[in-house]
Parts: sequence; C-alpha cells; structure tokens
Amino acid sequence: MGTENSGTVEISEPLLDESSKIPESNLEDPENIPDWKDQITIRGLVVSAVLGTLFCIITHKLNLTVGIIPSLNVAAGLLGFFFVKSWTGFMSKLGFSVKPFTKQENTVIQTCVVACYGLAFSGGFGSYLLAMDEKTYNLIGPDYPGNRAEDVKNPGLLWMMGFIFVVSFLGLFSLVPLRKVMVMGYKLTYPSGTATAMLINSFHTNTGAELAREQVGRLGKYLSISFCWSCFKWFFSGIGDACGFDNFPTLGLTLFKNTFYFDFSPTYVGCGLICPHIVNCSVLLGAIISWGILWPLISQRAGDWYPADLGSNDFKGLYGYKVFIAISLILGDGLYNLIKIVSISVREIFKNSSMQNNLPLVMEVIGGESSKLELEKKKRDEVFLKDRIPFWFAASGYVALAAISTATMPIIFPPLKWYLVLCSYVIAPALAFCNSYGTGLTDWSLASTYGKIGLFIIASLVGSNGGVVAGLAACGVMMSIVSTAADLMQDFKTGYLTLSSAKSMFVSQLVGTAMGCIIAPLTFWMYWSAFDIGSPDSPYQAPYAVIYREMAILGIEGFSELPKHCLALCCGFFVAALVINLLRDVTPEKFSRFIPIPMAMAVPFYIGAYFAIDMFVGTVILFVWERINKKDADDFAGAVASGLICGDGIWTIPSAILSIFRINPPICMYFGPAGST
Repeated sequence: MGTENSGTVEISEPLLDESSKIPESNLEDPENIPDWKDQITIRGLVVSAVLGTLFCIITHKLNLTVGIIPSLNVAAGLLGFFFVKSWTGFMSKLGFSVKPFTKQENTVIQTCVVACYGLAFSGGFGSYLLAMDEKTYNLIGPDYPGNRAEDVKNPGLLWMMGFIFVVSFLGLFSLVPLRKVMVMGYKLTYPSGTATAMLINSFHTNTGAELAREQVGRLGKYLSISFCWSCFKWFFSGIGDACGFDNFPTLGLTLFKNTFYFDFSPTYVGCGLICPHIVNCSVLLGAIISWGILWPLISQRAGDWYPADLGSNDFKGLYGYKVFIAISLILGDGLYNLIKIVSISVREIFKNSSMQNNLPLVMEVIGGESSKLELEKKKRDEVFLKDRIPFWFAASGYVALAAISTATMPIIFPPLKWYLVLCSYVIAPALAFCNSYGTGLTDWSLASTYGKIGLFIIASLVGSNGGVVAGLAACGVMMSIVSTAADLMQDFKTGYLTLSSAKSMFVSQLVGTAMGCIIAPLTFWMYWSAFDIGSPDSPYQAPYAVIYREMAILGIEGFSELPKHCLALCCGFFVAALVINLLRDVTPEKFSRFIPIPMAMAVPFYIGAYFAIDMFVGTVILFVWERINKKDADDFAGAVASGLICGDGIWTIPSAILSIFRINPPICMYFGPAGST
C-alpha cells in the first residue's frame, strides 16, 4: 500500500528465509478446510464494510495532509479477528449455534478491507483527480503557461464513482492466469503478504489467539485515548488556521515560523511508530534541508532570483522552488527504483527459466524434517490449485472491462481519446506484471511511478489542447491497474500460506474493490463537503494535487517558466536522488541502513516540517521501547500505532459533521511573542 511508496513493510531476513514454512500445528487437513463459498460469510462482509469505511477515512486524511500512508494490513487482520471473535462469543452466550471462525475467513476479511481502502489511495482523491479541480488551477495561477481554465474538472460524486468502477477491476483480471507462476513457480516472497499470513496463522492457535486478544486490547485503549485527545483539541482550534494545539510553538516562535513544531497529532505519531526508522529520519532530514537551510537562503535572494512582491503561493517565487524540487526528488527516486526493480525482475525470470530447464530427471528420496516440509508444501499446493479460475474467464473479463472503459473514459474526460485508452490497456498487463513481480521480490510497489510515466507520455501526446486533463486521467488508468494487480498477488500469497482458496481470494478482492468504488468516493465527499480541501491555509492542503498538475503542465510546456536557478537546483536534486539510491544499494548493509530515502525526504520540501517532528517523536518512542523491552515492542507497537491512527481517524467523522452544520469550536488558543496583543 502505498504512499507514494512509503507504505512498505520492513521484514527481517529470518522471516524471508522461513517464508515457505508454516508450523505443522497450523496446517489443517484439506478435507476439513471450508469450501471456498463458506470462506466468504455475511458476517465477514459486514465487518469488511465497517473496517473498509474506517480505513478509507484514515487514508483520505493522510492523503490530503502529508501523503505518507503506512501499511494498515496488521490493523485490518487484528480488528477483523476481534470483531468476528466478539460476535461469535456474544451469539454463543445467547445460546445460538455459530460457525467457527477460521483463518480462511480471517484472510478473506483482511483481503476485502485492503482492497477497499486501497482505492482511497490509487483512486487519486489526494493526487491526480484533485489536480483537475478549480482550487488547484487557481493555486497555480490563471496566468501560468499551460494552466488553462478549460482543463478543470471539479470533484463530483457520480462521475468519480463511475471513473473508479470502470478502471479499478481491470487489474484484478490482468494477472489472474499467472497466479500459479508467480506464487508457486517463481516462489516470490511478497513480504507483506507473507507477514500477514504469519499473523493470521498465529491468531488461530491457542497462544496466538491470546496474544491477539492482548494486541486488540492495546489497540482499543490507544484508539480511545487518541479519539478523546482529538476531541479535546477541537475545543481550542477556533476559526481559521492559527489556533489550537495544531499550531503550538513547542520549539519556539522563530522555528514555528519555519514550520518546526510538534502539533500533537496522534495520526503522525502513529505513522512514526509503524514506518521504519529510516523513513522517519529521512522525512526529518528532508525537513531540515528544506525548511531549515534551503528556503531561508533562497528567501534572502528575493528581488534577485525572483520578484520580491510575489504572493506566498506564486510559482514564479519561492513556492515554485518548493514544488519543483520536491517533484525532482520524487521523479529521481521513482526512476531509479523502476529501473532497479525491472532489471532485478528480468534477471530473476531468466534465472528461474534456466533453473527449470536444468531440473534433474531423478529426484532424491528425502526423509525426516525435509519430508514434513515437502508434505506441508504439497498440501498448500493442492488447496491453492483446487478451485481454479479459468483462463477464458479472466481473459474475457479483461477484454469486456477494457471495452467498457475505452468507451466510457472519453465521456468522463473528453481530451482523453478512445485510442489512447485502448493503447493503455494493451500495454497495462505487461506493466502490471513488472510491478507485481517487483513487489514480490522487494515489497516495493511502484504504482505511482507507472502512473507518472503514463501522465507524461499522454500529456505530451495530446499537447496543450487538453493535455493536462488527459495526462492526469491516464495516470489514474495506469496507477489503478498496476496497483490492484500487485495487491491481488500479495493476497494470493497470503491465501496460499493460510490454506485459503484462490477463488475465495479473487472473489473477496472483487467484493472489496466494489465496496471501495462506493465507500472511497463517499468518504472523500465527506471531507470535500466539510473542509476547505486544497487551500494552502487548510489542514487538508492536498499537497500532491499541485505536484501532479504541475507534472502534467511540465509534460506539455517544459521548464520555460521556472524561477531563476530553479532548473539547476532541480537537476541537482534529481541527480542526488539517483546517487543516494545507488549508495544505498552498493554500500554494505551496516552502512546503507543509515542512508536516507529520497522519496521520504521529498514530502516535507513542499508541506512543511511539523509532521516530520511528529513522526520522529513516534520513531524515538519506538526506539526507546525496543531498548527497554524488544519483545513487548515487537508484539504491540503495531497495535498501539494502529489505535492512535484509527482513533484520530474516527474523530474525523464527528468533526466533519460539526463542520457541515457550521458549528465552530468555542475557543481559539493562539500564541504570540511576549508583550503582543
């Protein structure tokens, strides 16, 4: 899941090495494994819808504020386990006979939830779709070359639902025939899928169920604390953008002016607890370089490098440096990782092919522990292959959906001609394969990178007459397909390791995607109706909306309107992103783990340093916790982080309702220098 790529899960080498093993006690006899239809239950779908709604709200909040989205798979598995276990326990006490809760049902719920909230990210509500709206157009400026008033399409509930429906299902059909090759043939690890399977398998043992109950208890405790704190903060947040704990000058007023302050956000502290230490430190380093050094130095050049009388959001001034340097870092990181992962994938494919061509004709008879592992593997293979998804069904589904989408997309986005959509769908399966294969090897989904490639190519092909909207829409087409295809393969890996049917996995993905097509636009619409989305003074700045629209304009116009020395700085940071990534790959692990990640560094360049402080607080808490009691930290850090994020996310609902009814906070807590009034 991703951020722009920051939702990766760090996973230890021992787990990767043991990824094909499941304790014998966790294996069930195939005869006792529920039929694929029984793995999908009404109670499971209800729980999936509830959790999908909650996680869509959380994802939108993160998308519209900082754009960094941690993996919520653990929270989905945990909460799914808690809800169904609570339901079965309650019904049993009332004397009703209830079906036992199996790990297959748990897997289906988790799959459904992830498919649902994944659309809140890949649906572009904080990036390419929002980049089309009038606020983003006005923010860049009506006089800005390439930024035309005709290239505006404001969010609308019906057209957004229609758009997501016609693009989101194609990725599911594009790679279904390759599930056996990817999971069993190439034996790809899919670290997040493997970790989720291990988690679900452990829940359904006696000791694991006990730990799960403790984890759920911690999650519930910190969810309550986070919700109550967010409610308390609201009373002091007043009207406008300068009040409350969100604007608390914790490090002094001078640093506060440069956005260095702790804003007491449970969500960002929770993100800091979940994201790897290097991600949080990279974000803080990016904040120090940009808001601590670069922007103060460039602002001293006002009147020389750019006109001194420009507004704070004028692209011909300091604002232009912020946006374009962030873009150059993002593109440099994305390009490097794309080349790296495609090359690794190609090398591994050839390696696997040569290994299969040189298999020995006579297999040695093995015994003892090896034979047990072989038996376990055989059982998993049998279950995974038992319920087949016919090739004709996948192929005809893809062709039919592609035909519908090719006809529909030009109606929603007139500049995007039908033949451009058709070309996208012809090459999309190959890109989906590359992304899924790379994700299986590295756990690094490059959906947004493939989307940006589509954006630049289509925008430049269409040209100045509609290229911005066409490019942004093409970005959505490509991003949706490669993202859902990678998610599906992750879930197939989880299902393989939990002895879940491939057919139940596929159906739950379809159901979860259908839920997401309704829930993701509705939850976004709540934000859109209640808050000033996209305004630089709003808590919901939607930073990637401006970045994506500028990318589309860049694809058409080039670099003609950049302020003085901006292009040189952009080139420098683009090359720096490539070099930093190269250093991370060529230096020994004991050194490379301290080298920052350019993609994470890029985010605060545009937004500010405040969330970097929050995330760093989260990472310091985790670091100290690991030193005091590593086992406790390993067991409960994810649950505590999920509770903090979910509690703050739940508060968004009453906060939005209060905002819709124009009920304002009663107090404005404001800070100023001593002696001021």
